Amino acid sequence: MKNKLLILTAIFSIGFSAQLLAQEHMWKTLGKITYKKEYDEMLGFKVDVPVFSNDVQKLEGREITIRGYIIPVEGYKSHKEFILSAYPYSMCFFCGGAGPETVMEVKGKSAVAFTAEPITIKGELHLNSTDINKLMYSLTNAVKVD
Repeated sequence: MKNKLLILTAIFSIGFSAQLLAQEHMWKTLGKITYKKEYDEMLGFKVDVPVFSNDVQKLEGREITIRGYIIPVEGYKSHKEFILSAYPYSMCFFCGGAGPETVMEVKGKSAVAFTAEPITIKGELHLNSTDINKLMYSLTNAVKVD
């Protein structure tokens, strides 16, 4: 009986580790971007516009699962819309520790309570290279995965 329990624990650990690696790999895949300078009529000067790699383009409109940290925004308590970061708040894009490819807007099916611990969510990925007022990645119809 003890051996069966050890085997089950090992199988669970391997499966859980593989899942975490896949989610970390997703952020690495989303980081496969370059930038080009384009003139923005509204701003009156050139801005950096993301150019998504083929790997990233293949994810457009597909359901992905990703693990990250909720970035608090004004008035955030338990909202359906929030920012997810590959890194904790102290290292996130908005705090100067990473690039814009490490954050995404999330629009959930239901509210997610704030936590400083990483969460796993899944939803439909959308790419943005045209609206400078939005992040380059968004996840819609997102649900928290336990």
